[in-house]
Amino acid sequence: MDLVAQVPDSVPVLIAGGGPVGLATAVELAHHGVRSLVVEPRESVSWLRPRAKTTSARSMELLRRWGLAETVRARAPLAVSWSDEAVFVTSLLGREITRIGGCFGLDLVGSDLAAEPGQQVPQPLVEEVLREAAADALRTGWEVAGLREDPDGVSVRIVSAGGEEREVRAQYVVGCDGPRSVTRAAIGARYEGRQDARPNFNIVFRAPGLAERMPHGPAVHYWVLNPAQPGLVGRLDLKETWWCIAQGVRAEDADPVRLVRNLAGADIEVEILATDPWTARMLLADRYSSERVFLAGDAAHQNPPYGGHGFNTGIGDAVNIGWKLAAVLHGWAPATLLASYETERRPIAADTIEAAAANMATLAPELADPALMGDEAAFERVRPAVAEAVLRTKDSEFHSLDLVLGYTYAGSPIVAPDAGERLPHRWPAPGESLYDRLGPDFSLLGDLSLPGAGVLVEQARELGVPLRTVDLPGEPLTLVRPDQHVAWRGDDPSGALRQALGHDR
Repeated sequence: MDLVAQVPDSVPVLIAGGGPVGLATAVELAHHGVRSLVVEPRESVSWLRPRAKTTSARSMELLRRWGLAETVRARAPLAVSWSDEAVFVTSLLGREITRIGGCFGLDLVGSDLAAEPGQQVPQPLVEEVLREAAADALRTGWEVAGLREDPDGVSVRIVSAGGEEREVRAQYVVGCDGPRSVTRAAIGARYEGRQDARPNFNIVFRAPGLAERMPHGPAVHYWVLNPAQPGLVGRLDLKETWWCIAQGVRAEDADPVRLVRNLAGADIEVEILATDPWTARMLLADRYSSERVFLAGDAAHQNPPYGGHGFNTGIGDAVNIGWKLAAVLHGWAPATLLASYETERRPIAADTIEAAAANMATLAPELADPALMGDEAAFERVRPAVAEAVLRTKDSEFHSLDLVLGYTYAGSPIVAPDAGERLPHRWPAPGESLYDRLGPDFSLLGDLSLPGAGVLVEQARELGVPLRTVDLPGEPLTLVRPDQHVAWRGDDPSGALRQALGHDR
């Protein structure tokens, strides 16, 4: 089929970039019945740069909301039951120093805290699942080269791999085009922040027989605290494929085979599949939008990978801007609602950057002690002190549910003064999450015999807002937004829905 013919002349929303955040934005829009066009230069997803390894409990809840959580889990090479532990060792084949359990919300199976536990899964797999879900919107082999905004819309210039140019007219644009974002430059936004001075070197490798030789059992991460070569190692599957981060290693000095063998603690058989030098960045865009162009994911923020927040923060961006764009495009919310996107999401990104930077302050090089590599007596003398330092400095990295599940939009102009948090979760029946009862748009939960229920239902009818009601006898009334955050709770809902839609801005 002719590539040019596949690209429409106009679309309600054009999404620049088809990584996980751009695709999530398209899936969210489709969840609300809004068409989009995702412009992505990569024809296929590469597994040689696995990027994020953890999809958070919150992201998995949102994937459940789209009907995709079970697909991700079924395809994940490591089942959620595989491990929830981080093990700290002298080498993969050496001594164990200590371990931390309950990491990354992987232990939340069946917990009232969340509808879904976290999931260890390479980012490319999540991206492929999202590509399938957004197939109607996705156009690969094209990239956004520029855009021009006017009061009525945005004219977007896209270029194919073969050099063909097209102009697409969109009512709105969401820029999910990463660190070198064309959309960020187009609206005059810029990054603020800093870059870490320490180099890192990622390696994806195959190591036949390594797993069978290891004495430490399953783990999410193995932290190698060898002063001569500190780093992290983990499994990409239960066959022979692994990833590692050699910390403090510059690309020009890297011998990938030797690095892997140093981390393993033996001259194991190694096949190098890919390498990727990088430095951590703590960057936040000074603004998230113009009138019709919005930034999400790495185009808006970057943070160190420690804590597993990465693209998960971008998934939250996608849902927030997605439901708001849908509400405006369907005509039941004013365009003023869109201003709340930056108000709500930029502080979350700032908090995430701060948390990830704090996690990065103490890494394997800072925890390593030469005595750990000595004889058994020397190791046992120093091990308790190192173990204590690990537990003291790394606990927040692996146990961050207050940030992952507990972030709030309190103070946002579109939520009531005592609202903004994610709706507290529970299981009304075996296997049925409270979230499963919510509608795709707004939902009213609580005792529907209370007078306020009828008031809110009438408000929704007058404003044309889709509202699902969920009768919970004896419980107070709670108005829940499409993103599962509480917009209002109480007895008197006068004006609650108007405020939640941005009418009063």
